[in-house]
Amino acid sequence: MNRNFNQWLSTFRSSINSYKYYVDFEKVKENADKVKVELNMLNALVGEQNIEQAFESIVAKYPTVIQCLPILLAVRKNQIYCQDENGAVNYTFAKNETMTVEQYKYFLRETGLFKMLQTSDIKNLYDYCIGVEVGLDSNARKNRGGHQMEDLLERYIKKTGAQYFKEMKLSEIEKKWDVDLSAISAEGKTEKRWDFVVKTSKQIYVFETNFYTGGGSKLNETARSYKMIAEESKHCEGVTFVWVTDGKGWVSARNNLNETFNVMDNLYNITDLENGVLEKLFR
Repeated sequence: MNRNFNQWLSTFRSSINSYKYYVDFEKVKENADKVKVELNMLNALVGEQNIEQAFESIVAKYPTVIQCLPILLAVRKNQIYCQDENGAVNYTFAKNETMTVEQYKYFLRETGLFKMLQTSDIKNLYDYCIGVEVGLDSNARKNRGGHQMEDLLERYIKKTGAQYFKEMKLSEIEKKWDVDLSAISAEGKTEKRWDFVVKTSKQIYVFETNFYTGGGSKLNETARSYKMIAEESKHCEGVTFVWVTDGKGWVSARNNLNETFNVMDNLYNITDLENGVLEKLFR
């Protein structure tokens, strides 16, 4: 089937963000639940005028409440370093803490937590913690973004009902199905891990996938590398190399991508996935 490169490139996406990209609410709740009991104990401080004495009483009875103080400042670590004119202190909030209640009171006083608990409109510290965790989770978007193309491709592979494997080494494929991939591995001198491997009754499909929002020299290197793999894989009987890529970053590296497009039959983008290209491929 003849395809037009410019038309194909015009369907590339500027973003791959899924619904789950923005906030992982399961993780948010899981983190908040770890200190839910302690937070509920500290709810007694909300609106309390004699807050320092009340805090002292709570810590005396339930010393584990110390563990949840960092999250009130949007910190997940159990150590917080602070300094002022009275010196530097590395506060610890672990279970077996050795610091005094007076030190923790100073910490809460100087960070503004006592004042916030006394005078703010907060009604429940668990709800407050959920909000803090949502904010902290937004910092993880970059890490989630790096796996979104793999997750998307996996959903389309699952949809076909085909047998597949994730992150499978080239040597593992050779051993499992008794195939010769020496043309790709430089006679066994190099090892490669494929993002996905699909096994049908007629063929083994090895997949690489990526998404690029921005340009750069890496894209040219990637296109040249995958062009070479595509040409090498033609000498591997029973094995087909498939590359699924997308992203507007390719616009700046279109020439190298075009070269690969011209020699590689199984180079696809998200639009191709949406149009059922894998179902046709695995027939």
